[in-house]
Amino acid sequence: MAASTELYTPVMSDALVILGAAGAVIPIFARFRITPVIGFILIGLLVGPYGLGKLVPEHPWLYHVTISDPDRLDIFAEFGIILLLFSIGLELSFGRLWQMRQQVFGLGSLELLGIGAALAAILTGLGQSPTAGLALGAALALSSTALVLRITNRATPVGRAALAMLLFEDMALVPIIFVLGALGPAAQDSMDGLMSTLATGTAVILGLLVIGRYMLPPLFAQAARTKSPELFLAASLLVVILASLATAAAGLSPIVGALIAGLLIAETEYHGEVENILEPFKGLALGIFLITVGMSIDLAVVAGDILKILLATCGVIALKATVTAALLRMMGARRGTAAETGILMASPSETTLIVLSAAAAAQLIEPSTEQFWQIVTALGLTVTPLLAMVGRYMAGRVDTIEPQQRLPDEQEPRAVIVGFGRVGQLVADMLAAHGKPYVAVDADADLVTEGRRLGYAVTFGDAARGNAIARLNLEQATAVILTMDEPVSAQRLVRNLRASYPDLPIIVRARDTTHAAALYQAGASQAVPETLESSLQLSEAVLVDLGVSMGPVIASIHEKRDQLREQLMEEGGLTEKPSLKSSSLHDRSA
Repeated sequence: MAASTELYTPVMSDALVILGAAGAVIPIFARFRITPVIGFILIGLLVGPYGLGKLVPEHPWLYHVTISDPDRLDIFAEFGIILLLFSIGLELSFGRLWQMRQQVFGLGSLELLGIGAALAAILTGLGQSPTAGLALGAALALSSTALVLRITNRATPVGRAALAMLLFEDMALVPIIFVLGALGPAAQDSMDGLMSTLATGTAVILGLLVIGRYMLPPLFAQAARTKSPELFLAASLLVVILASLATAAAGLSPIVGALIAGLLIAETEYHGEVENILEPFKGLALGIFLITVGMSIDLAVVAGDILKILLATCGVIALKATVTAALLRMMGARRGTAAETGILMASPSETTLIVLSAAAAAQLIEPSTEQFWQIVTALGLTVTPLLAMVGRYMAGRVDTIEPQQRLPDEQEPRAVIVGFGRVGQLVADMLAAHGKPYVAVDADADLVTEGRRLGYAVTFGDAARGNAIARLNLEQATAVILTMDEPVSAQRLVRNLRASYPDLPIIVRARDTTHAAALYQAGASQAVPETLESSLQLSEAVLVDLGVSMGPVIASIHEKRDQLREQLMEEGGLTEKPSLKSSSLHDRSA
């Protein structure tokens, strides 16, 4: 019994405090439509070792609702970051990363080196030693993967640029730590350790890629046969834990293993199911991390040095925003995209805390310097959601799009096209040709500007954010057509739209038949797989060239399409289409 009580006291009590705080913040802030990021940090500040936890010696009962030992926070923070990086990996793929290689190693390297060098030069000029300036510059140049990718939509130009820079920063984390170690007293040992770790880490990563390619499909296939969500969850957590342990044992960061685990599962046909099951854990993981950030802020130190801390925080944010925006403009980005991305990426990162600890361990900076910049980092993370809002506002100010065609009135029945790339424009052309009013929405300012110049009724908006779609007054919509080439986002948006508008026809572009089945399950009225339609068009061309009359060919194509659609709906778990008051554009606009 004593052993059981001893286990409960330090471990279970802390876990209950953090999970209970996360459970309280999410619904309260959701009710008031406020980002929970600030709430998580404030709660952490309240129940942490520098808040109510400080009063435990005078009031022992507070022990069970606070955390009084700062050292016990590390495991919870690392757990939150690991889950976040795993979920990010799930939404990527090796093919997409390969396509982004120029942005990752071009833009990403320039951003990290440019900001790091600028900060190092300024801090050295303010009295830091050259090695301390280099260490602090490298630490503060990093941006928050956990927050930025949670806030932004990776399908937009801002999201793609931020993702490229953040991926490079995550890959550069381990070399940065070892270079700092090489600058310390035991330089030769650090260099030997660097080469050894790089060799071992490379071998481990290659091993994970090979094992994952051949072991994960049968593992998740077996989980799928049991039709047990719990087994899917257990298998997913097993993969991410083993991958994180493997990279940690090799001397790399566990978050590298978590990201690789997500990428490996993203390559399997079961990634959609894994993502659905893990969806509730994303908010929880972010909350755990942010609560630990709040717990690390010592209000006594802040109050004693408030002016310097505020100046340092504002200076770092201003410099990072300026350098990032200038680099993006040099590489051809629009002014609005450059401004929004620069401001969004301006705050320090959760990995800044890791680099600061490594620099202090290498005796490059004093403990007091480490604590000062830890507080600056925590404050920077706190204002990241506010920076995102400022960035969106500034983007609208510097890159205003003047309408060249009257958009349909909000009260006028019209179709809503989400995504205005090649497919969206073709749908708009066909609707216009048959006299059907429409409005299109896209998060790419370049596409919106070009579309309006050509006379299309298109407006700027990010469909991933609920308020952008809500502003289009879908109560009056004749249908919603989703054309974006983002399978996960499309599936999530269909689910949300169906929950809010049960009678709305939702027609969705699907990547393949598997994706179409998942969209039907999410609530789509019609899901059109690209691979299926190209096969039907090819069959039509073959039959006509062989001399079959056009009438029977068209009839057989329609019959085959209906047959395949019913099959896909059955695979999606539906026996009939979602109930609609009116199932056609003509009926709803009549």
